[in-house]
Amino acid sequence: MTLRIGVDGYNLALPAGTGVASYGRALCRAIQAIGGEIDLIYGVTMRSDTPLHLRETLFYSRLGEQLALGERLKMTVKRRLMRATMLPTVRKPVEIPVSGRIIAGDLADRVPTARRIFTRSGLFDTSVRYFRRYGKPMRIELPDPPAIMHWTYPVPVELVGARNVYTLHDIVPLVMPYASLEDKGYYKSLLQWLLDHADGLCTVSEASRRDIVEMFGVPQDRIDNLYQAADLGDRAVVAADEDLRVWLDRLFDLDLHGYFLFAGAIEPKKNVGRLIEAYLQSGVETPLVIVGREGWRAEPELRLLNGGNGAQLKGAARIRRIDYLPRGQLLRLMRGARAMLFPSLYEGFGLPVLEGMALGAPVLTSDVSSLPEITGDAALRVDPYAVDAMADAIRSLDGDSALRKRLSALGLAQSERFSSAHFERRLAEFYRKTVG
Repeated sequence: MTLRIGVDGYNLALPAGTGVASYGRALCRAIQAIGGEIDLIYGVTMRSDTPLHLRETLFYSRLGEQLALGERLKMTVKRRLMRATMLPTVRKPVEIPVSGRIIAGDLADRVPTARRIFTRSGLFDTSVRYFRRYGKPMRIELPDPPAIMHWTYPVPVELVGARNVYTLHDIVPLVMPYASLEDKGYYKSLLQWLLDHADGLCTVSEASRRDIVEMFGVPQDRIDNLYQAADLGDRAVVAADEDLRVWLDRLFDLDLHGYFLFAGAIEPKKNVGRLIEAYLQSGVETPLVIVGREGWRAEPELRLLNGGNGAQLKGAARIRRIDYLPRGQLLRLMRGARAMLFPSLYEGFGLPVLEGMALGAPVLTSDVSSLPEITGDAALRVDPYAVDAMADAIRSLDGDSALRKRLSALGLAQSERFSSAHFERRLAEFYRKTVG
């Protein structure tokens, strides 16, 4: 009998994607690899009375318009009244036909292959208000629900008739409350409810599981560590060196293995400010490429690039910033880097580190949270607060080709511990345990 699994589109729908979106895509591929069928649930706007023949077209249209996670519906009088009188009733998402006639194109990563697709206007935004009011998740109902509903993030939603499981990637808002914008009271209350009531909980590293167990005082076996797999998709086979050399030259004016790379959001947790300081202090001539959109409190992190010390620093000209790259381009950029630099202050997993290792790039990262666990002995690890040590490591990577070659080989071997096959086995066992 085929196991049917529901997966949410909370992060999948994001136009630029996130680490959690990558997790969602890898999860969907793993479900299919173990023989499961998928129902997807989104929060994209769709009226319940939308004619059936228009739903699929409008769904993809609204994804293309980037009206997805966190969208704000126009506040009509009717909606204001509904918000003020929110009742604890079961919501019914709208089913989107899956005809196979839509050319998904660049949206294909945001809508993985599925048996059925559902959406409920503003589902995830509404569920937060619901939880604040009632202290429990909002319930939704589907016809013939899947056996398991796997929520890829701690969202306050439950699917009636399914075993509801949730992935808790980390608890950054609680262990580093100064490094995120989340409402900490709401976040802790939601996690406590999930720990008390969810049918299953999983996380992505032993470090994250340890943090959750210690913060909430729950037994270790209350949450399963499944790790995760690199989201390389069909792009695991990348260009040969000569093709990559030409591509880098023509698109980015970069030399193969002639640049350092950071990939991630520009926010305090990612430690970009200290990375820039260490890079400038190192005095290396190899350029540093920073790929990532500006997040909360990005300006202090970029201070040294913007003349924050009173003048434009001469070394800053060697640092390039790219706001966003499509996934395929980013993976190629990783593959061609002299080294990946990722000295984050805290990671639940550290997906860019795994992706870099899987693509053969030497890695410099931090000696905190999950990062030693993910890299093993296959990376240079530094105290993320120690700029001098970071600068020394950058100089070592820049000048020691034997070190780079050794780290590349070790990284490729280490990344196999987090292969798709290993993730699929852990996931299948987790689902077997969940359904009893």
